[in-house]
Amino acid sequence: MQKDKIKNLVWFKNDIRTIDNAVLSEATKNGNTFFGVYCFDPKQFETDAFGFKKTEKFRAKFLIETVENLKTQLRNLNIDLLVFYENPEKIIPSICKTYNVSNIYLQKEWTSDEVDTENAIKEKVNNVSWHHIYNQFLYHPEDINFEIHQTPQVFTVFRKKLEKYIDIRHESTIKKQPENNRIENKTKVPTLTDLGFEDFETHTNSAFPFKGGEIGAMQRLKDYFFNTKKLGFYKKTRNGLVGKDYSSKFSPWLANGSISARTIYWQVKQFETEHYKNQSTYWLIFELIWRDYFKYISLKHGNQIFKLGGILNKIYEWRTDQKLIYDWINGNTKSDFVNANMIELKETGWMSNRGRQNVASYFAKELQLDWRIGAAYFESLLLDYDVHSNYGNWMYVAGVGNDPRDRKFNVQLQAERYDSNRKFRKLWLQPSLF
Repeated sequence: MQKDKIKNLVWFKNDIRTIDNAVLSEATKNGNTFFGVYCFDPKQFETDAFGFKKTEKFRAKFLIETVENLKTQLRNLNIDLLVFYENPEKIIPSICKTYNVSNIYLQKEWTSDEVDTENAIKEKVNNVSWHHIYNQFLYHPEDINFEIHQTPQVFTVFRKKLEKYIDIRHESTIKKQPENNRIENKTKVPTLTDLGFEDFETHTNSAFPFKGGEIGAMQRLKDYFFNTKKLGFYKKTRNGLVGKDYSSKFSPWLANGSISARTIYWQVKQFETEHYKNQSTYWLIFELIWRDYFKYISLKHGNQIFKLGGILNKIYEWRTDQKLIYDWINGNTKSDFVNANMIELKETGWMSNRGRQNVASYFAKELQLDWRIGAAYFESLLLDYDVHSNYGNWMYVAGVGNDPRDRKFNVQLQAERYDSNRKFRKLWLQPSLF
């Protein structure tokens, strides 16, 4: 492909896939040749205001694996992916000039960091058309039956407005491109060392022993749905704590966009057609609707989701006691259940849904610590960090979000219910504690 003929640039963000990628599909429609760009943004590996690295080693490694896989998948479609460890606001204007880019296709974002980066690029490029495409929803924003600013404050109302009335769009597709779509590409995916980390092996007790990337996501889906049919028991096992199969484990791939919510939805429907439909098959879709809900909440409320009073502007007495925070992070609280979950997170970058609710509630309601500190720590460590779900869930448990009941978890009762045989706690705590 000649440089002067290249017109379309696909800027990959948290949509690192080729299957059901509406951005990628849209970029093919005007007949222009195109290529992709992914930036490992150094800002994502800096230390935040609370002293945590925004992206720690677990998600960094998962992201590297994902981008490597994307590069291979795109190459099979005769599409090149240029990869940089550089600020997008520096590299993308340079690429636009070098390759005479006239169109930039990208996933629609609305949270402040992403919007600020886009605006910084727009100030440096001329004669480029921007195409922002919603690419991370189950229910597309153009299809819903209410205005964004009317998004209900209670999840159940949101769900009931949509699930029986709004159809889920089918997956977008992309064909293999002509050979002349290729460009010279000498860029390389950075290593963990490049990003400032030492390489490491996944912990032997990790409940998430999987690799990043679209292929890994689809293999997991095939295995969990069709090979083992574990999907059929999802509702009964989803509150588990030990092992890779108590839940679907799709969230890390969903978070960086190496699988779409729509792909999972339609695969559930295929399972229901080929095998059976029950509460478990519905419940996986139910959880995808929760994921959508937090995205709509952040669309509605903007940066309010990052503020201490949350979307309710509630005033509580929050503390910032460093010893209490340190003890929580390192599993030295008065609750062995909280401690086991926090050690699992520190050692693996993973924590169960049941664990997250308990440790967050303990942090905000028992220790009365500034919930944003806990949310920032989760952002740093979690393999499946998603800005909307993370801050939405933390607001929820802190009583400043979408929970009308403002509940407080009794972590001791929760431990007795979900870890009655102490299997989980024994896995992560020192034997001397028992």
